[in-house]
Amino acid sequence: MKKIGFIVIALALLVAFTGMAMADDPVNQTPETQGITTTTVVYALGTTTENDNIVWQMSSEVLNAPPLTPTERQYTMSYTENTIMDQGYGEYTKQMNLDTQNKVANQFNFRTAKQVDFVTDSTIGLGRITTSEDLLLDGAGNGSTTASRFICPFAAATYDAIPPYCNIVEMGSSFDGTAVSMSTLANERHVAATADPGVAMNYDISAAGVGTAAAWINAHIMEGRAFDVNNPAAQKAIDLTYSEKTTASGVIQNFAKDMAYVSGVRRL
Repeated sequence: MKKIGFIVIALALLVAFTGMAMADDPVNQTPETQGITTTTVVYALGTTTENDNIVWQMSSEVLNAPPLTPTERQYTMSYTENTIMDQGYGEYTKQMNLDTQNKVANQFNFRTAKQVDFVTDSTIGLGRITTSEDLLLDGAGNGSTTASRFICPFAAATYDAIPPYCNIVEMGSSFDGTAVSMSTLANERHVAATADPGVAMNYDISAAGVGTAAAWINAHIMEGRAFDVNNPAAQKAIDLTYSEKTTASGVIQNFAKDMAYVSGVRRL
């Protein structure tokens, strides 16, 4: 039998352009912080389900917008996963961590990693796995001075302000079929003590199996060029939309897609 293979490797980078100091400005942590960690391991013949939902809103001031106050920053992060493994043997492993503390450039407020393996049990019928995962980050700010938001003196000396912005990014994947071995990794950062670490979001998927696999990224970036604390009216200078989706159907030997979003004046 001739082998049929699909190989999909993609990298998407979206950055806020910097004419003046233009970039997402993370929200600083509240005095009290919270952490949620879960680990899930299931090996089962029959039916297994997993449903996860997270919605996290956070403001640098008070969550009563709109409208934002002159220097307020507000973020909404959401994550969902829905998985059903039916009439087959499935192995499901997942680790998830959410932390509301300030993070530095190589750390994340939310991180999840999962491994899913499934095969149909021919003795009880035609089994099926359906799984989907979606991560979204929506941030907006009315602008602020760099002197109050940057540790790095050179950043504050080069740019005197972080102008208004309104950016939303979504990443995710899905699989529907009779057999699969799949791993995914998703993480994001939007809480930091200062603006130096910037905002970041990543999503990776690697899969092989029989069915239909898909992965996508959607983004809408809007940035300004100027900020005046005495006249905080937003002045839009960039309006960028980006959309990308990859699908493969049949006997999939390799399906891989890596996506990344970073927005900050100081970037590694």
